[in-house]
Amino acid sequence: MKSAYAYLRVSGKSQVSGDGFPRQLKGIRDYAAAHGIKLAHVFREEGVSGTVENMNRPAWSELMAMLHSNGVRTILIEKLDRLARDLMVQEAAIADLHKHGFNLLSVAEPDLMATDPTRILVRQMMGAVAQYEKSQIVLKLRGARIRKRAADGRCEGRKPFGYYDGETATLATMQTLWSRYKNLTQVCRELAKAGASSRTGSPWHPYTVSEILKRSGSL
Repeated sequence: MKSAYAYLRVSGKSQVSGDGFPRQLKGIRDYAAAHGIKLAHVFREEGVSGTVENMNRPAWSELMAMLHSNGVRTILIEKLDRLARDLMVQEAAIADLHKHGFNLLSVAEPDLMATDPTRILVRQMMGAVAQYEKSQIVLKLRGARIRKRAADGRCEGRKPFGYYDGETATLATMQTLWSRYKNLTQVCRELAKAGASSRTGSPWHPYTVSEILKRSGSL
């Protein structure tokens, strides 16, 4: 039986505990079962935009490292826009996969890796539509923030980690651990040992810790 890695992504931190991950994973598992594919591991990209340049994403980087280190050659995604919502990022990622002989399969769109001109055109059109949809969402959100600020003089976004009850102590522990180890992976291990949970209850990830420390001025 052929093995593959599942790659899931949601773009907002508020979506991490929503329906996005379960929906994507169900679609991928159903596809894998129907095509005789064994899922070797599931990679979750938590709260990372699909427009991040050069695929500089923690889970994707870990996935690529594992692809290069063992016999698994295939990545399963729910839809092309889970890979990227920027056409140039999408095509650069696919070109890199082609270069190393890896395969990308989408549950919703067939033949993503095909090299015939017609299929490439269709794939790039899907990427362009995803990029357009993303830009429209950004414009709508920006407009909503401007209207709210004009109406009541403020527009509050998602609260930084440490704002809510119980997070202050965890943030202080995180800062202390960073001062001691200067290693994000080690900080995550120590937080897990101490039973210090993240806001969503999921395991700490070096990228998440890094962002929290940056916002707090500790990194």
